[in-house]
Amino acid sequence: MSEQPAEAGDPRRAALLELYDTALPHVYSYLLSRCRQQQLAEDLVGEVFLAAVAAVCRADPPEVSLPWLIGTARHKLVDHWRRETREERGLRAVASDPTGPAAVSDPWREQLDALRAQAVLDLLGPHHRAALTLRYLDDLPVPEVADVLDRTLHATEALLVRARVAFRRAYATTDLPAGDDGV
Repeated sequence: MSEQPAEAGDPRRAALLELYDTALPHVYSYLLSRCRQQQLAEDLVGEVFLAAVAAVCRADPPEVSLPWLIGTARHKLVDHWRRETREERGLRAVASDPTGPAAVSDPWREQLDALRAQAVLDLLGPHHRAALTLRYLDDLPVPEVADVLDRTLHATEALLVRARVAFRRAYATTDLPAGDDGV
């Protein structure tokens, strides 16, 4: 087995404990701002740091840092949402009445808007995409975005201004192709 437990004097353990102390509030606030549920955020923080311990114990460990932890938190949250969606889909299938009226709300409009916004984000450069994603999708305050991107606060604010302008310009000129049904 290539995984070795970290001993009490192991520098990996000390580094991970130090990272835990400094990164915990960032990871927790990231998750809480996205899921808005304290218990879920706490559970996911636990999963993130368990993943960090597992990563550090590998024979060829990655560099576990705040950006690595935030990325892992993002993946854990997406995994949670996927599980939740599958469960809800299953519950709706069981509870649905095939003879009942169709749902009044049309989820297509929201889905198309989200797809268009994602398509526009994909068109932007990586630095603009990262800044906008961290600030608006991940709901991080600008100082935290600056920390994650390893930029000064003022450089990050300027980057966000340029990224918003680029997004608006691309959004105004980007349209999703019509589907097979002509929508």
